[in-house]
Amino acid sequence: MEETAQRPVRPQSTDAVFARLKSAAFHELVGASLNGDQEAIGTLFAWINPAIIRYCRARIGRTGSAFSNADDVAQEILLAVLGALPRYSDDRESFLPFVYGIASHKVADYYRRSGRDRSEPVADVPDTIDHNLGPEQITLRGEMRSRLVKLLDTLAPRQREILVLRLVVGLSAQETATAIGLTATAVRVAQHRALTRLRGGLSASEWL
Repeated sequence: MEETAQRPVRPQSTDAVFARLKSAAFHELVGASLNGDQEAIGTLFAWINPAIIRYCRARIGRTGSAFSNADDVAQEILLAVLGALPRYSDDRESFLPFVYGIASHKVADYYRRSGRDRSEPVADVPDTIDHNLGPEQITLRGEMRSRLVKLLDTLAPRQREILVLRLVVGLSAQETATAIGLTATAVRVAQHRALTRLRGGLSASEWL
């Protein structure tokens, strides 16, 4: 089973990944996994692996050593989820926030091990190159990504985490609240304040 958890999965689009994780089929798969169905467990981990990798790359980084570190942490998360399955007793709809709760702690552990006291989420960018883009568009996208990274760094850690879970991972306000221990209302308020601050950090020329 550990081999299944560690199997690399080809990157998929954000929409495809999270449409699948919101589906009734996913909830049925969770139910079967919690009942000990080994085939269902293998499929479950194949489904959540791309989402966990995306989350880790958003929290840790997509370039250089950060890229490999993010993928290593993703494997730690998957193994931790595997170990926690027998103890999970909540409803199936709460399983995804449960997974991201584990993920958040594992990423925090990574930063503690590396001697840093906060994470630095980065912009969620495509895992593959869009060959329809011209050189100027690619350059502009890179510049906007750099600006976004700098803007995210101005936010409080909790605000950054909420934006990653809501906008990069695609969790609902309630799912995010469950994952990080807040109410859905508090998540919405924090997200609104974070986005307002990000907008305030953009000059008029950057919106053009």
